[in-house]
Order: sequence, then C-alpha cells, then structure tokens
Amino acid sequence: MMHADPSSISPTQTLRKEFRRHLEIFYAQLKLAPPYESVEKAIRTLTTAMHALPREAQTRIASDPALQWQQFRLAFETSGLVKKHRGIIAGLARNRSALNLPAEYDHFLNLFNA
Repeated sequence: MMHADPSSISPTQTLRKEFRRHLEIFYAQLKLAPPYESVEKAIRTLTTAMHALPREAQTRIASDPALQWQQFRLAFETSGLVKKHRGIIAGLARNRSALNLPAEYDHFLNLFNA
C-alpha cells in the first residue's frame, strides 16, 4: 500500500479529515447516531468553502486551530447539520457540564442554544 507524502496532502484534505473526526467525536460523545447524509453535506460545504479561498488562506486556516473551528462551525451551520437532532442536542447542551466533550465543541453546541 502506497502512502501519500504528507507534504502532498492539500490543506483542504487535511481539514476535511479533521472535520470528519470532530463530527464523529461530537456525535459519539452525545451518544447519537450521526445523520450521515448531513455529515457528508457538511464536509462538502467545508470543501467548497476552502476551494474558494486562495492557497495561502487555506494553508493559514489549516495551521490555526481557531480559524479551523470558525470554518467547521460555518460548515456545520450552513450545511443544515445544525437542524438535525436539534431538540435532543439543545436539551443536552442545557446541561453542558454533564457532557463529556472538550470545550472546543462549544463551537457546535452553542448553535443549538440560539
């Protein structure tokens, strides 16, 4: 099996993998089945947004966790993923301290408090 040279992996590919991983963790920790079609749509939304940016901006985002979470949150919201399991997640988010999620996932959870 051939492995890609890490330097040949685009910032967008890196972000796609990272976003998918965060979505998997988010739903697993909430003990919810991920809405697979919507997850894929969110990943496509992120990919489209990243491809619209110059390569320098893509690289900057890929190397800055704060910028990554801005993009992840935007894709989560724009894709409609925020509408899936809305009632359940909003209820869980009201008792944030009971959730076994790192604080960075508040980027997603806060969308359910609006």
